[in-house]
Amino acid sequence: MMFFTGAIALLGLITSAIFLWGNPEKASELKGNYSFSWLFAVFYFFTIALGGCFWTLLHNVSNSGWGTSIRRLMENVGFVFPFIFVFAIPLLFPSVQAYLFEWMTEHRDAISEASDKSAPIKDILNERGHQHDGLLANKAWYMNLEFWHGRFLVFFLGLSFVIWKLRKLSVDQDTCTSPGTTRLFKARAMSSWGIAVFAVTLTFIAVDWVMGLDYTWFSTMWGVYVFAGSALNSMAVIVIVSILLRKAGYLKKVVGAEHDHLMGKLMFAFTIFWAYISFSQFFLYWYANVTEETRYFILRNTENWNILSYVLVFGHFGAPFLLLLRSDVKKKNIFMLIMAVYLLGMHFLDVYHMIIPERGPSVGNIVNHDPKLWMPGAWIGDIIAFIIVGCGFVFFLLRNLTSVSLYPHRDPRILESANVHN
Repeated sequence: MMFFTGAIALLGLITSAIFLWGNPEKASELKGNYSFSWLFAVFYFFTIALGGCFWTLLHNVSNSGWGTSIRRLMENVGFVFPFIFVFAIPLLFPSVQAYLFEWMTEHRDAISEASDKSAPIKDILNERGHQHDGLLANKAWYMNLEFWHGRFLVFFLGLSFVIWKLRKLSVDQDTCTSPGTTRLFKARAMSSWGIAVFAVTLTFIAVDWVMGLDYTWFSTMWGVYVFAGSALNSMAVIVIVSILLRKAGYLKKVVGAEHDHLMGKLMFAFTIFWAYISFSQFFLYWYANVTEETRYFILRNTENWNILSYVLVFGHFGAPFLLLLRSDVKKKNIFMLIMAVYLLGMHFLDVYHMIIPERGPSVGNIVNHDPKLWMPGAWIGDIIAFIIVGCGFVFFLLRNLTSVSLYPHRDPRILESANVHN
């Protein structure tokens, strides 16, 4: 399976990169649609890998005893994050950015004009005065090409180093002649500032990649909203991996029903947290009714997009809230496996809801100056991109799982974790 998923991911990545590469001035509806498909797929699995980083950092900072048995699973999910960079490379292509980020096209045009007139880019944007150039000019200190690409690289490198180092400290303990607690203290100290790196990385990449699809809209709650979905669904992946490994005969002595119960409670808690943040963001914008703020929700409640909004309300919150409310069901493997897969499906719709409604207005306007709400047949590209990046995620996760011990067997707290009761 590892070879199969790796082959699909590699072949798909190369083919997609070749297809997306090209002259940004030659507009193509097919390429524009697939650019959004690729962003959707990359961001979906990006959030899950980020969530793995979060749980690793939280485990170390809180000095959690119960989580020791599944810490390696957290680390292995989080350690997929550095490899997501490979799939994010097409987002650096100008031919892709031309469809995704309108402000980049405006900036490139302004740069050319500024070089001719020897004037600052901000002044050029203000002088042009059409569409929303004045608004973009006020954001030019943040939304400029150099700074955007710099953030892209720095955040990936920063958090990749953190999760790599934490996993290395954990893995080295497995072969150390005197494991002790030294590495635990180092991991805790590193996680104390690493969690700040995580928070900044998640927030600003969510802003740059998704909120930046429409630079006229903004939300101060966006980073927390993305974080809620990341933490919830990465825990769902950890639950799936732990159950499947036990069914295959692994981890049975160190992971049991009590761990399922604890992970189920975390899934339940973040289901509520996601709903709280999601509703708060919508309610505050509905109450204030400011044009620049409501545009995001107006688009997603027009024509059939509002159906997806209703599905998220009841499917992402209502159903899992009621199903995970009881304590006893969290200890049943089949139930938890179904719930974890279900939540990943809801996360699929949530990320789709974040990104894809922007496709019709953007691509339609660029290609033939005819903004649309739906692009016929574009869903095929969504599925293809999702399968390619998904196979890449599975490949790197399996690689991580098979390269080291599945649990930190020389951690001083492993017996405490294996015998946890709650």
